[in-house]
Amino acid sequence: MDLKQIFDNYEALANQEVSIEGWVRNHRDQKAFGFLMVADGTDFRVVQVVYEESLSNFDAVKKIKVGAAVSLKGTLVLTPDLKQPFEVKAHEVVEVGPSHEDYPIQPKRHTREFLRTHPHLRLRTNLFTAVFKVRSVLHHAIHRFFEDEGFVHVAAPIITGSDAEGAGEMFKVTTFDLNRVPLHEGTIDFSEDFFGKATNLTVSGQLQAEVFAQNFKKVYTFGPTFRAENSNTKTHASEFWMIEPEMAFTDLKGAMETATKMVKYLIQAVMDKAPEEMAFFDQFVEKGLIQKLKSVVDKPFATLTHQAAVEKLLASGRPFENPPSVLEDLYTEHEKALVELMDGPVYIIDWPKDIKAFYMRLNDDQKTVAAMDLLVPGSGELIGGSQREERLEPLKKRMQAFGIDPEDMAWYLDLRRFGTTPHAGYGLGFDRMLMYVTGIENIRDVIPFPRTPNNCQL
Repeated sequence: MDLKQIFDNYEALANQEVSIEGWVRNHRDQKAFGFLMVADGTDFRVVQVVYEESLSNFDAVKKIKVGAAVSLKGTLVLTPDLKQPFEVKAHEVVEVGPSHEDYPIQPKRHTREFLRTHPHLRLRTNLFTAVFKVRSVLHHAIHRFFEDEGFVHVAAPIITGSDAEGAGEMFKVTTFDLNRVPLHEGTIDFSEDFFGKATNLTVSGQLQAEVFAQNFKKVYTFGPTFRAENSNTKTHASEFWMIEPEMAFTDLKGAMETATKMVKYLIQAVMDKAPEEMAFFDQFVEKGLIQKLKSVVDKPFATLTHQAAVEKLLASGRPFENPPSVLEDLYTEHEKALVELMDGPVYIIDWPKDIKAFYMRLNDDQKTVAAMDLLVPGSGELIGGSQREERLEPLKKRMQAFGIDPEDMAWYLDLRRFGTTPHAGYGLGFDRMLMYVTGIENIRDVIPFPRTPNNCQL
């Protein structure tokens, strides 16, 4: 029987036999009895199992070490006067898989840095059990939201010949023997490679989602993306997951409305589906987390143009390490200040065209593009998106300005030649969303097996 089933029905199971299979989190043995704290991963909580010397294998059970896998049977006894609502009086305990003396996850406080060195074992702690349960809840909630909203899911390719972000920070894909790379006029001859051209791991599924949006109207991608960016910050990883909806016959305002609805839905889903885990994060990770998230669900999201945001920052009189400018991107310190000044989530729209991607729609002022970033309390930027440039000639000019060869993107231009529509979309970093709802500050602690510069364990 799963622990979740037992915890959900323990009053009805009082004085009945239950069977449990799981792993020992703690073991306290006395002279004539002992306590095993057992977890099985189906529920955040652990069960206290009491065993006594009447067990036929009492001496063997006393030697069971933390980390061992066990199978047991016993009677569920209600304990209303104790911390836990019930315990299990064991009459049979079998050690399925022993644990050796050097098991590193002992019942004491470990630093997250230490636990990162044991990615194959760290989820056997309360913190990482909670993190990865919420990750699963969030994953399912994303698919439910878009299905309920009438979106079609698109499996965007992981290997691609295009750079959606134009930053060039991509992992190259090749079958070449790197000791014998073919050259042509001094450069690598990718025509000899597996795909007959230079290919990379994707940084975004957006461009492919645009293709599908021009038939299905509302689509989304949800999958892994990669950045070969040599960054060791708490919020950057080399492999992460992105949610990228794309909507035809939609402008920037429509994309913002969907993004707002999605963020509120996801937060509520996590609080509804993982209350024990969220209470743990609120108590031990970020005090006031639940109240912060409830505030985001309950409050309307404000909107400021980039220029108005910069003016508001300058008028605030706050000292900034990097003075805000109407011609530049916002720094983290600016984002956090804006959320405080606006007392809640805020969209920053109409960004300077020179700091945004080629596919964003040029506004009538010819200086800004119809782009948006959503800033939220305690995190800063959570979502980035835009209305896409659906007009053929303006798009060509933007591609020229970015040094993009139109021949390489002929298929993308075709979308503007054959039944173009106003369309918009955005990207939500799944792992950053998970950081936001759990209060975890380092992206390495919300990804099961994080890939960062100089780190690729397992």
